[in-house]
Amino acid sequence: MYIKIKDVHMMKKFLVFALFLINISFALGQENSSYQAGEWLKFKLSYSGWMKAGNATLEIRDAQHKDKSVFHVIGKGWTTGAIKWFFKVEDRYESYFDKISGQPYKFIRDIYEGGYTKNRIVEFDYKKNQAYVDDLKEKKKTTVPIQADIQDIISAYYYLRNNYETESIKEGEVVKLNMFFDSEIFGFKLKFLGRETIKTKFGNVKCLKFRPYVMAGRVFNEEESVTLWVSADENKIPLKIKADLRVGSLRSDLEAFKGLKHPFEIQL
Repeated sequence: MYIKIKDVHMMKKFLVFALFLINISFALGQENSSYQAGEWLKFKLSYSGWMKAGNATLEIRDAQHKDKSVFHVIGKGWTTGAIKWFFKVEDRYESYFDKISGQPYKFIRDIYEGGYTKNRIVEFDYKKNQAYVDDLKEKKKTTVPIQADIQDIISAYYYLRNNYETESIKEGEVVKLNMFFDSEIFGFKLKFLGRETIKTKFGNVKCLKFRPYVMAGRVFNEEESVTLWVSADENKIPLKIKADLRVGSLRSDLEAFKGLKHPFEIQL
């Protein structure tokens, strides 16, 4: 079987998008935090249900940013197997965010995608409501106006895990969030589809099921082409993502984890 170049571009787009979606889940409140430093998650990405396309990981650490104690999260994504030989992807995303408010202070994007590269550092200034973007590749600095409720694509996951009520969420409810990415702000929407128990490599797990809205066109068939399953326990970690593409489909599955703050609930 031959893999078309346009299929590879779709897999690249999904690798980036999956890393973002892996960063979206929910918990009960800041006083009952759903995560801790030392948490590490690994995901397997596959194309059309059989071909391994890549991996992604998320790791959270304690750190200092200027005079503040913060969480430092590192997200990585890379292609593997046959795909890597003719289309190599190595992406690295980092976020430094406040341990209490969840506000991001610094965001790093350093990527290599089939010869395409980008290396940017963003510093958020909430006194002046400005984001300072340092494009290291292009040697260019820009300033973008922001609001206090802004999140980057990494900090959003941890912010929502501690600031969204899932016990009372109703089917059809839509979650909205302002996201800063690539020097722009866009509105991200996530629709709650209900509760479902799914089979994983660890056993059967109760989940919260979501539908993130995406842009229909070159990659996705329609804006409701992606489905996300998140564990319904106190960890609220993503377990599975499925995306229907214009050609084939892509999937992400939790493959390994360690350092969870709460027990991972598996149904017998």
